[in-house]
Amino acid sequence: MTTALPHRPASPPAYRPAWWLPDAHTATLWGRVGRREPVASTRVERWDTPDGDFLDIVRLIPRTALPANAPRILLLHGLEGGMQSHYARAMFREAQARSWGADLLLFRTCGSQPNLLPRSYHSGETTDPALVIDRIVAQFPAAPLGLVGVSLGGNVLCKLLGERGASMPSQVVGAAAMSVPFDLARASRQIGRGFGMVYEQAFLRSLIPKALAKIARHDELAALKTVKDARTLWEFDDYFTAPLHGFTGAEDYYARASALPFLRGVTVPLLLLSAIDDPFLPPAVLDDVRQIGANNAALTVEFPARGGHVGFTSGRWPWKPWYYGEWRASEFLAQRFR
Repeated sequence: MTTALPHRPASPPAYRPAWWLPDAHTATLWGRVGRREPVASTRVERWDTPDGDFLDIVRLIPRTALPANAPRILLLHGLEGGMQSHYARAMFREAQARSWGADLLLFRTCGSQPNLLPRSYHSGETTDPALVIDRIVAQFPAAPLGLVGVSLGGNVLCKLLGERGASMPSQVVGAAAMSVPFDLARASRQIGRGFGMVYEQAFLRSLIPKALAKIARHDELAALKTVKDARTLWEFDDYFTAPLHGFTGAEDYYARASALPFLRGVTVPLLLLSAIDDPFLPPAVLDDVRQIGANNAALTVEFPARGGHVGFTSGRWPWKPWYYGEWRASEFLAQRFR
């Protein structure tokens, strides 16, 4: 496949899925095997946490000094994501082009070094993002802040916004969440079906060794060694994620961590961008989101028929692609930054 860098039309047209990515799986896989994004200049800051651990924050280095009131974005990545993720590089590219500041929170275990405590990260863990948001607004009190969450990070973002409601800092003026697994139980069942097993096994090849390494560092986690036998994401969460973080099992974890019920409490303007053909989520879940969105004016629901999972590729030719998702998230935030 092509290695062309993204094309940015002078006047971006309406989103039209790329004809050369004819189904949900090619639209999804293009991000890994065909998409190329420029590598931004960044630095990593390590912030201590109140519980005796640390968080790594990837911070965009601007080409020129930004004024104190320049808008900023904070990105929350997906499962096993990071700065290597195509959407992270794309959001930093958008921020650089728009003269915004940008930060990426690397969830615990997703940085260059394992975190110190037994705890890890999961789809419903919102204390770390809340801590980072509060610190950013303290560092840049004159700067409006936009939040972006992708996949798992989108679930975390939606849940956090619903939890905090009107108590979010006033500097947080907007948010965008892309390809969110709003209902974790239904998403976990969906991803293991048919070709989706390819995605599931790819995640497990990263998650299981990382979990076993954590168990080896912490004797008190010895009972979780059964995670080595996990064959599905549901089993991984049942054997490891849930007991590690105080849930009774995967079903309890999914019920309490899913973003769907928290959407009713969101008060910050929030764009929800998902494709109906997202192979990680049954379309019926998006119907439930639409119903909630119809009764919450803070939610902007945009569910095109095609786009895959964190895909949304457009453009007439493979060597001249245009990526709608990150552009749309940035445009939504730009309107709130005015």
